[in-house]
Amino acid sequence: MTGLLTVLTKAFAFIMIIVTGYVLKKKGIFHANDFYLISKIVIRITLPCAIISNFSNMTMDNSLLLLCLVGIAANVIMVTLGFVVNLKRSREMRAFDMVNVSGYNIGNFTLPFVQSFLGPVGFAATSLFDAGNAIMCTGVTYTLASMTKGTGERTSVGSVIRTLFSSMPFDAYVLMTLLAVLRIKLPEVVVTYAATIGNANAFLALFMIGIGFELHMETENLNHIVRVLALRYGMAILLALAAYFLLPFSLEVRQAMTLVAFGPISSVATAFTGRLNGDVELSSAINSFSVVLSIITITIALIIIL
Repeated sequence: MTGLLTVLTKAFAFIMIIVTGYVLKKKGIFHANDFYLISKIVIRITLPCAIISNFSNMTMDNSLLLLCLVGIAANVIMVTLGFVVNLKRSREMRAFDMVNVSGYNIGNFTLPFVQSFLGPVGFAATSLFDAGNAIMCTGVTYTLASMTKGTGERTSVGSVIRTLFSSMPFDAYVLMTLLAVLRIKLPEVVVTYAATIGNANAFLALFMIGIGFELHMETENLNHIVRVLALRYGMAILLALAAYFLLPFSLEVRQAMTLVAFGPISSVATAFTGRLNGDVELSSAINSFSVVLSIITITIALIIIL
């Protein structure tokens, strides 16, 4: 009972941080554009520091590097699902679902949960998954969707690589993974500095989600929203079960992968939908609803697995 109360208390606190950001925006204390400022702080400062801090507190098992491939595989499964279920629909619909069913918002959403409930190994496992996830989200998925729609636009390998290494969290993943594999320790002062800043990551990431949160839904799009989210979270249940019972890793790693499976749809999905000339408002609504569903499903998952 104590463990259950702990999970519910922390999960409620996380929800209230999101609600606080949303309410303060509605009251005019913060504005929608503040989302981008806080996003810069999270992506360029607090998240990289959280990565440095947590990687510094663990001994890397080189087998965890396979989780990068797990991150890629999970995306490939979801992209394929988005394609297959729309075989009898238009190319535009296929491309839309390929982008909006796949991808995981790890850094801004799932990592704060992992950071709070699991240890450094779970955090590192989630980070390595996100490295593979990032490869798909930053261009590969869009390229596949573009080819499906027949626009002829493709993303080159070079542009994907440039996009990846222009991301400070990805750079931190690569650097800290390399140092962990080589058993090289950073100076204590650097780790302490990173830990102090990284401790703010969970709050800022969730507060940012609250500021950016909006639900705009047209009645005629309701069926499409329900279908996409049913596909996403129906498969999430299967992936979570496979992660928890089948992956050959420690319990903490399997717990982390279970939480990752229920993460919300990648925040870049809406941007890529726009590049495909798709329905951006529909994509945004799906993304916002996925945040709500992920809060619920991750909380339930935590109650079950902890």
